[in-house]
Amino acid sequence: QVHLVESGGGLVQAGDSLRLSCVVSGRAYHVGWFRQGPGKEREFVAGITSTGSQPFYADSVKGRFTISRDTAEAPVFLQMDTLVPEDTAIYSCAASKVTWKNQRHLYDYWGQGTVVTVFS
Repeated sequence: QVHLVESGGGLVQAGDSLRLSCVVSGRAYHVGWFRQGPGKEREFVAGITSTGSQPFYADSVKGRFTISRDTAEAPVFLQMDTLVPEDTAIYSCAASKVTWKNQRHLYDYWGQGTVVTVFS
């Protein structure tokens, strides 16, 4: 069983930054970040391979968010800059052996999520 634990969420003002962390108990998993805002469906945010290469982003966060990891065992970080109220959501990370992109059904393990609230 693989466990994922997110941290780093909080309450911030528009324009501020946050850095989320995802610790994965298993090795060599690709990781994706997803979010679910109030009254919205869960959506893909960003993903990265198990080796920390080929970051992939949703259009809505491209240029503002950066996903990174140093090794297959290291935490996966999501640096979120220039936050806007529309970024308010529960952010969850997920692990997969086959994808790091927007293919939600291919992620096998999910964390509980961390709450991000952005006020204007």
